[in-house]
Amino acid sequence: MTDTTAARARLRELIQELAVVHEKVTLSSGKEADYYIDLRRVTLHHEASALVGQVMLDMLDDAGIQFESAGGLTMGADPVGTAVMHAAGQRGRNIDAFVVRKAQKTHGMARQVEGPDVAGRAVVVLEDTSTTGGSALTAIEGVRRAGGNIQAVAVIVDRDTGSKERIEAEAGVPYLFAFGKDELGLA
Repeated sequence: MTDTTAARARLRELIQELAVVHEKVTLSSGKEADYYIDLRRVTLHHEASALVGQVMLDMLDDAGIQFESAGGLTMGADPVGTAVMHAAGQRGRNIDAFVVRKAQKTHGMARQVEGPDVAGRAVVVLEDTSTTGGSALTAIEGVRRAGGNIQAVAVIVDRDTGSKERIEAEAGVPYLFAFGKDELGLA
């Protein structure tokens, strides 16, 4: 599927069908919600994964974001980075993926950012969904310490709970999202 509109529509359907769980939950931020968006059910799905890569890459391209590598805090961002890498490869573009650990390793190479080196490279920090922006900010901190130049933060679903404002204010980079909660019929 190469048409952006069709890819977005199908991905939205899959998110609504596979990822949205209507029940009271406590989010990783500690906040409570009446629904949970389990995007790993989408990012690791045989059909949806390719759509994630296509939609995210199209969104970043449409925004004029130039980058050489994409990734974020393990584990929500891992399949998103891989999907973007593969979508770019299908278009003849060389975009690497990376993984950011919550804390720097104390053994081996003692790295916090794994994968091809991000030092001196233009990178995008990815996330599946964001509530407070905390995971993306942790990833940004790790990538900046590793020498990466953050161009933007991009998420699949924004919960409209302040992540965009917090990330743009604290990290000074644009925050993009493919779908808002309203597009998914969530209040």
